[in-house]
Amino acid sequence: MPLHVKTPLLRSTALSHHHGAPVWLKLESAQPSGSFKLRGMARACETAIAGGAARIITSSGGNAGLAVAWACRQLGVPAIVVVPRRTAPRMRALIAAEEAEVRVHGEVWDDAHAHALELAPALDGAVVHPFDDPEVWAGHASLVTEVAAELPEPPEAFVVAVGGGGLLCGVMAGLHAVAWSHVPVLAVETTGAASYAAALSAGTAVTLPAIDSLALTLGAKRVCDRSVQWASEHPVTPWQCTDAQAVAACSAFLDDHRILVEPACGAGLAAIYADRGPLAGRSVVVVVCGGASVTRAQLADWEAQVRSPRETSSSVGKCTVAGAPLTVRSS
Repeated sequence: MPLHVKTPLLRSTALSHHHGAPVWLKLESAQPSGSFKLRGMARACETAIAGGAARIITSSGGNAGLAVAWACRQLGVPAIVVVPRRTAPRMRALIAAEEAEVRVHGEVWDDAHAHALELAPALDGAVVHPFDDPEVWAGHASLVTEVAAELPEPPEAFVVAVGGGGLLCGVMAGLHAVAWSHVPVLAVETTGAASYAAALSAGTAVTLPAIDSLALTLGAKRVCDRSVQWASEHPVTPWQCTDAQAVAACSAFLDDHRILVEPACGAGLAAIYADRGPLAGRSVVVVVCGGASVTRAQLADWEAQVRSPRETSSSVGKCTVAGAPLTVRSS
């Protein structure tokens, strides 16, 4: 039996008016662990345990680790979550509250993952990858199945925030499973963590030299290979926003819908809040991916951090959606 819950699909009056077309919000923030990650991570944990694993080890910037910790507590199996030093103390505390062991290693997720792989043999544990695993993708695909069961007709686009590419792979698989293979996907990143855009430009996954973004849960320096392969099988377009635009979208979303989300989620929402956004006039489903550790104080801190000369309200993104080249000025 799946550990994730069926989440609400809501038509946003505020965003639909702004966008000029229906905007549907798939509220993955309502998952018990606070993000979409529970779908894939719980499935992967269950599969590993069914295969004989007595302990689960994972690496995470936060949300995937919390999903594993929550799932393993339900399943009665110990978990170790390795996080980088940049993971907020509140997120570490949330993971520990689910009775998982938290270990801190490295500056970014890539460092934490390398350490998780080193730990596994000595601890006789199964490593669950936070985004590069077919079981994880299959779990995430279930959100599209739920959307298709509720909408009378397919949307004109899906909006997905991209970190390592796990959610993107799941959404792509889900769209094909429900015969919506023609529905384009807008793959959104912040400019300081745009590993997917770099991969599509190069034609293969590449490793960024560093992550320079507040959206830490988008902070994988390299996306999974399968996410890049999907670009040759399905209409997908990269789009980027600044940290300031992602944070502004979080604030606006709180005002409009009374829901706190993190900048990684705000990046996807920024594509809709932007004036003359990349999908203006098209009906869309936005995956509101969540963010379990967000507080009002933290959102205020992010707002203060992005008030700097390098962040402006006129960043320009260029993209192609369903074959039509667009130049987008975001605000």
